[in-house]
Amino acid sequence: MADQDEGGNLLHQISRRASSLSPALRGVADVILSDPESAQSLSITELAGRAGVADSTVSRFLRELDLDGYNQLRLGIAQAIYSRPVDAEQRASWVYEGVLRGDSRDQILQKVLHGSIEALNRTAERLDPTVLDDAAERIHSASCVYLAAMGSSATSAESAVMRFVRAGKRCHFFRDQSIQSMGSATLGPGDVLIAISDSGDSTPIVSSAQIAKFHGAFVLGITSNVDSALASVVDSVLLTAGTVASSDVYGESVTGKWGQLLAIDVLYATYAARYFEETADYLHESYLSAIKPTRVTGTH
Repeated sequence: MADQDEGGNLLHQISRRASSLSPALRGVADVILSDPESAQSLSITELAGRAGVADSTVSRFLRELDLDGYNQLRLGIAQAIYSRPVDAEQRASWVYEGVLRGDSRDQILQKVLHGSIEALNRTAERLDPTVLDDAAERIHSASCVYLAAMGSSATSAESAVMRFVRAGKRCHFFRDQSIQSMGSATLGPGDVLIAISDSGDSTPIVSSAQIAKFHGAFVLGITSNVDSALASVVDSVLLTAGTVASSDVYGESVTGKWGQLLAIDVLYATYAARYFEETADYLHESYLSAIKPTRVTGTH
C-alpha cells in the first residue's frame, strides 16, 4: 500500500485524494469516509451498490490507491479505525480490543482479524535474530528448560513445552504459580528459564525469573514491554507486539498472544534448523511412539 501518511492511515489517504478523483471514484471514497465502520465490512459488490457504480469502478479505485486487492482495502480501513484515538466514553463501550458494544458480526471479525495480523507483523519486526540464536544455543546445552507464565500466556508456555519436548529437550511448565516459584529454585547454571508475560509486570513471573537468576540459570523473557520489571531482570528479551487491553473489566489482551506464539515458534524453528540431525531423530521417534498410535488407521 503506497503513499500513506500519518502512520499508514488509509482513511487519511482517501480523504486527501478524494477531491482529485473522478466523480465515480469520488462516490466510492464518499461511501467509505461517511461510515468507515460499515464500509470495512461490505463486499465489493455491496460497496459498489452504495456508491451507485459498477464493481469495475471499485477495482479502478483500488488501483488508484495502489492497493493490491479488495481485502487490502478492508484491512486498511480496519487498521485506521483500530488506530484512531478513543475517548473515555467510547472506551467504556469496549468489550474486547477495539470491539464495541453493538458492532456487527462482520465488524467484529474484521477488527479481531486486523488485531491478530498486526500483532504478528509487529512481533516479526521486534524479534532480535541475535537473541534468537543465543537462546537456541543455550537451550541446546541446557539440562532442563523451565517455563513461567500465568493467565492466557500459559497457552504460549504449553506450546513451547510441546515444541521442545518433541525435539528431545527436558521441558517443564506448571500452571500453579507456587510450583513455578519452587521449580525456579531448583534450577542452576546450565539450565534455562523462559518467563512469559505480555505486560512484563506479572508479579509471580517476575519473581520466578529473579529466583532462577539468583540460582545461576539463564533467563529469557518474552514480553511486549521493554521497560517492564521482567525485562529489567532477565538476561535476554524477545520482544513481542504490544496491545492495549480492552478495559479493566475485560482484562488482558488475547490477540497479543499471537505475538508470543510467533516468538515461541521462531525460537523453536531456529533451534531445529541449527540442530537439525538430532531434532529430526527425536521428532521421528516421538511420532512413532506417541502420535502415530493415536491416528485412526486407514485415514489420510
